[in-house]
Amino acid sequence: MSASLIGTNSSKLQVSEFILMGFPGIHSWQHWLSLPLALLYLSAIGANILILFTICQDSALQKPMYHFLGILSVVDMGLATTIMPKILAIFWFDAKVISLPECFAQIYAIHCFVGMESGIFLCMAFDRYVAICHPLRYPSIVTNALILKATLFMVLRNGLCVIPVPVLAAQRNYCSRNEIDHCLCSNLGVTSLACDDRRPNSICQLVLAWLGMGSDLSLIIWSYTLILRSVLKLNSAEAASKALSTCSSHLILILFFYTVVVVISVTHLAETKAALIPVLLNVLHNIIPPFLNPMVYALRTKELRVGFQKVFCLSFEKRPWRTCP
Repeated sequence: MSASLIGTNSSKLQVSEFILMGFPGIHSWQHWLSLPLALLYLSAIGANILILFTICQDSALQKPMYHFLGILSVVDMGLATTIMPKILAIFWFDAKVISLPECFAQIYAIHCFVGMESGIFLCMAFDRYVAICHPLRYPSIVTNALILKATLFMVLRNGLCVIPVPVLAAQRNYCSRNEIDHCLCSNLGVTSLACDDRRPNSICQLVLAWLGMGSDLSLIIWSYTLILRSVLKLNSAEAASKALSTCSSHLILILFFYTVVVVISVTHLAETKAALIPVLLNVLHNIIPPFLNPMVYALRTKELRVGFQKVFCLSFEKRPWRTCP
């Protein structure tokens, strides 16, 4: 093992760096996965930048729902960029070494961005609840000031509450092994190398997950329960269908996001022998949502599609030999 060790005292050694081995069980050909992962990453960044640019340029999209979508795009780009450059460096340049501070910083960033994504989904659920259940009061409730306060609250909540995760991980004693069978620094993957008791880390992560994403999911379910109850009271089937269609994109993304979170948690707790499965799910959960979110909204939201057309028309109109139909 190519572990780097530094002496902390005469009786105790501490590793000075970790080695990210990549996907367990497929080290010999994992580099072939770099192409689809790179395409996913570039597509996610490009699509989210297009979403942000379109929302900024089109006055018809200056609505709370699209403001939250723009914030979600920023969070998605942050989440994808936290992990993908390092994963591609591992596959392309064999840059497997990562220092302890970098590793703990990545743990913090991943937990922070995932928590913020969950929080933004809650804000979007609240937005749909007010729009459908209290349409007359919607302009006075969901204001720009509320959006700003909700965003700041989510940033502070997740930025501060996840600090114990990397701090506890940094306090563990890593005295022998330093090879992580993963593409990124996950809390459980890193602390599994510790020579001392890692139960405080596992308990801390579980408690924070239940308090953060667990409470978000509970409130989202409650919001959609109230929405469904309100829609069922409508006399017109067309009005009910239109009301639910405004929630469809949001529901698809929520189902995917939280389903994968639950599956990852179950596979980790089950300690399955197929170590590749939780690692692959963990990586995909950090790159698929940033790719999927703008695609789902672009395909299912007419106003956004019209906004895209306006943006592309403006770019073509600037060329004298082009005309926009």
